[in-house]
Amino acid sequence: MVLVLNGVLQAKCPQNTQSLFHSHPIYRDSASQLMANPTKVIGPVGLLYIRQRELAATVPQDKYVSILGSDDATTCIIVVVRHTGSGAVALAHLDCAGIDEAVSAMIQRVQDLALGFPEGRIEVQLVGGYSDPNNYSEEIFFSIMTSFHKQPVEIDLILACVGELNTVIRSGIPWPLIYGVGVNVKTGEIFPATFPDKGPESALRNARNFSGPVEVMDVYDCGMGLLRIGPFNYRPVRGVDLWLQQDDEFILRHRSTSPDVEPAHFVEEMRETLKYIRDHPFPAVTIFGDNRPHYFRRDEHTGLWTPVAVF
Repeated sequence: MVLVLNGVLQAKCPQNTQSLFHSHPIYRDSASQLMANPTKVIGPVGLLYIRQRELAATVPQDKYVSILGSDDATTCIIVVVRHTGSGAVALAHLDCAGIDEAVSAMIQRVQDLALGFPEGRIEVQLVGGYSDPNNYSEEIFFSIMTSFHKQPVEIDLILACVGELNTVIRSGIPWPLIYGVGVNVKTGEIFPATFPDKGPESALRNARNFSGPVEVMDVYDCGMGLLRIGPFNYRPVRGVDLWLQQDDEFILRHRSTSPDVEPAHFVEEMRETLKYIRDHPFPAVTIFGDNRPHYFRRDEHTGLWTPVAVF
């Protein structure tokens, strides 16, 4: 019994978003407060962007990262875990894969970073997922809640802007209201956001989700200020040239869990990913031949992530 809802320790976790909101209507209020904020367009300086099946953690004292953020979440859910005493915070962008391990890793990272700081609570905030026709978001929500409920520490759910609370009906089709959020590392403030610059090696990181391992990858060492990618492998895609010959509508319908509501750049990004997999079908050989991560550090002058050699 470790999940705390509205200040009350729970014997079991809610089965779905509807039961959560019915039993604890306070979550409607906190979701409304989040959605009342305008969506911010966040540039690359000070940003650590987290892609699907990635997580990262840091502290307010981090001189390289001031905002953790992620977007393009339709059926996915963005999870923020924060320790109130230290301000240590972790963010993950989760689909149906690797949830148990990701939740455990987020809590462990936040606890490790909180050592030596005043005592505090561990809070979790969920944003994303909507009332999609196939209930993918509900399945992800239940898996996330179950994973937090299994943890050996008390975890206080303070925001759940998910499901019906993150849904609007347009021409008879449910749409997500919020696709992305940022977290101010120094204050813990969470806000709706979009991120035109999604960081280095976009195609490689997306290719991992297309046909790679299912675990969620920790991409940041806040002690060193290093963004790290890999090493990892993924499977070649059969018929990749045939995929690339298809029109945009075909790719959208067959590669998305929510084809009616994807961002405008979805198909273009998918084509770039397919081309990358075609050109690098065995990344363990051509990309990570030395079996070492690719490291990036924030450039002091431009504020952008630049490759560095780490030995």
